[in-house]
Amino acid sequence: MGEIVLAAKVTHVPTMLMSEQEGSIKGKRQSAIEGHYEIARRAKALGATTVVICDTHWVINAGFHINANKHFEGLFTSNEFPQFIQDLPYNYRGNPELGDAIAKAAMDKGTHMLAHHLDSLELEYGTLVPMRFMSRKHEMKVVSIAAWCTVHDHQESRKVGEAIREAIEASDEKVLLVASGSLSHKIWANKDYAANNGTFTISSEFNRQMDLHVLDMWQRGDHATFLKMLSEYADFCCGEGSMHDTAMLYGALGWDEYAANCEVVTEYFPSSGTGQTNVIFPVQ
Repeated sequence: MGEIVLAAKVTHVPTMLMSEQEGSIKGKRQSAIEGHYEIARRAKALGATTVVICDTHWVINAGFHINANKHFEGLFTSNEFPQFIQDLPYNYRGNPELGDAIAKAAMDKGTHMLAHHLDSLELEYGTLVPMRFMSRKHEMKVVSIAAWCTVHDHQESRKVGEAIREAIEASDEKVLLVASGSLSHKIWANKDYAANNGTFTISSEFNRQMDLHVLDMWQRGDHATFLKMLSEYADFCCGEGSMHDTAMLYGALGWDEYAANCEVVTEYFPSSGTGQTNVIFPVQ
């Protein structure tokens, strides 16, 4: 019987890649990188064979979708930030059997979901950035799930999370489940970016205070209250991908019955106006 052995909410900011390159950002995101290393080390210790990543950089407008190819290889350049992520090489094994099983489990719940096996369907950087660092500490097969959902509600994404767990438990896989996305996500307006040292600042004090409050709730295990405010938090604080990655994560962990105390492994930091962190969600 398979199981989710570890879960996490992680950052995927492009400045993590730039932090390893010469320039003004060199070394500035090392704490975020170390957080990814720590998550991968713990997943390895728990015997994780596959990582399932709910990616808020894969936008979808109808249905739910999984990149369940057997192998991922190529060079990635971000169409959003080509000056930040360009010609990024990647080479990872996939897990088509698990991807297909998740899609079937979702369909059985009445949630339309398709798994795809296409060499031309690239991974997005919400998957590639975490894998860039996690794979250095532990090699895992990869399944990527679209989590930038434009017309879906959180209850549907909750069902996707439930399908993720059911499919894993029916398999032989030990899985690291990752929600890849920020907390608040109000990027600085272009005209205000430079004047506010945008790379290293938050665009809204209200958003920062809400982010810190949410992190406190997570660390205290007050997930039931958080879920009551999830939709409004995602709306008012511009949650990345409307925080469908987070709804999927909670769906897999038991929704409002989940009560574990989370562990922040990267201290909260602002990036380009947004709120970022790495948080471990222990599996009960």
